[in-house]
Amino acid sequence: MASGAPQKSGQMACSTEESPSFLDALLCDFPAPLSPESPLPWKAPGTAISQEEVEGELAELALSFLLSRNAPPLLAASLAHEALSQLLQTDLSEFQKLPRKEEEDEEEEEEKAPVILLDARGLARSFFNQLWEVCSQWQKQVPLAARVPQRQWLVSIHAIRNTRRKMEDRHVCLPAFNQLFGLSQVHGSHRILHQDAVDRAYFAVFDGHGGVDAARYAAVHVHANAARRPELPTDPAGALRAAFQHTDDMFLRKAKRERLQSGTTGVCALVTGTTLHVAWLGDSQVILVEQGQVVKLMEPHKPERQDERARIEALGGFVSHMDCWRVNGTLAVSRAIGDIFQKPYVSGEADAASRELTGSEDYLLLACDGFFDVIPHQEVAGLVQSHLVRQQGSGLLVAEELVAAARDRGSHDNITVMVIFFRDPQELLEGGAQGAGASQAASGSQDSPETGTPQRS
Repeated sequence: MASGAPQKSGQMACSTEESPSFLDALLCDFPAPLSPESPLPWKAPGTAISQEEVEGELAELALSFLLSRNAPPLLAASLAHEALSQLLQTDLSEFQKLPRKEEEDEEEEEEKAPVILLDARGLARSFFNQLWEVCSQWQKQVPLAARVPQRQWLVSIHAIRNTRRKMEDRHVCLPAFNQLFGLSQVHGSHRILHQDAVDRAYFAVFDGHGGVDAARYAAVHVHANAARRPELPTDPAGALRAAFQHTDDMFLRKAKRERLQSGTTGVCALVTGTTLHVAWLGDSQVILVEQGQVVKLMEPHKPERQDERARIEALGGFVSHMDCWRVNGTLAVSRAIGDIFQKPYVSGEADAASRELTGSEDYLLLACDGFFDVIPHQEVAGLVQSHLVRQQGSGLLVAEELVAAARDRGSHDNITVMVIFFRDPQELLEGGAQGAGASQAASGSQDSPETGTPQRS
């Protein structure tokens, strides 16, 4: 689910044949629960996690494991939810870790209640055994909720380290958002907060700096925090904004415990029914292309923006120009998750926007600054249309070509591009040959306007 590897994916509905055959194969490889001596089938999320991190970390653990074994995405999300719901109803105190002496001293100085940390490996082992139990039950009969056909998504994703020493980008492609968090099925679990019939799909790109910890953390927890927000059914954009802030607060606590200094910008999109909601921190960006024209959805947070500079200076910080505009002479972004030593100048408060979808939208593109620093918005539609012409209407490799275009234009940064198609690329290809606006984009014109700024929330 959260990854930094090159990936192309299409979300498909679970067929009645796919689920039992996958479960048969899985239980053939894992015929019994894990013994205390057995190695974990997937890497545990560190050595210790806090109570508030359990749901996000274990959901990520289950999805990563199941999808690595080619589980149907809908089934993987449903299995992860069921196993997690059952585990969270048990007593987790047996996994509690005693704080180290220095942690106790820090807590006494701050006069705050100690953070309860759980042993990550022990918790992961128990969770895998719970997952095994659910798989065994479902092998006999897969519940209807895990077999209901969902909207099919064609998503092209590509990510490269490029010339940087480390890959610090992470991305999330989660078409089965509702299934992972139990938001659309009747169930007795206390973790289900909303029961409705609105389809939800979530996509995100996070661009880390100073290490990968913050980006990886955001890719695991932002959507989990959004799913818990009580306002999600009525104000999805507000839920995303709150989820960014809560994830920042959580990561700052982890950064203090583990002495981490990294940060991450991020952009996410949540499609709820026929409405698109986006939220962002920093200079990762999302654009919408509609009938061959770029629709501007957001304004990235950069230190040189007048309102951002005024906010930073009002807090006692400063913005200066070195090789680029930087906050306090260090960071080139003015908002991010993490960056513990630059708070509050580098804010964790996200912006969000919403836009009704009419059915005329072509695709959504999310990318980090490694892409947008060298590829202007108005050139994206032309590059995509040219690719579709060469590939005879196949869009699976379009993200790979866009990443290559950014690299060829001199980007040395990590580059992540995600393209989510709202319409069949074959239809876009045929429409591009007929419509004047799309034809202009197909020729690579650089003067097509950006239109339709949505209402900010």
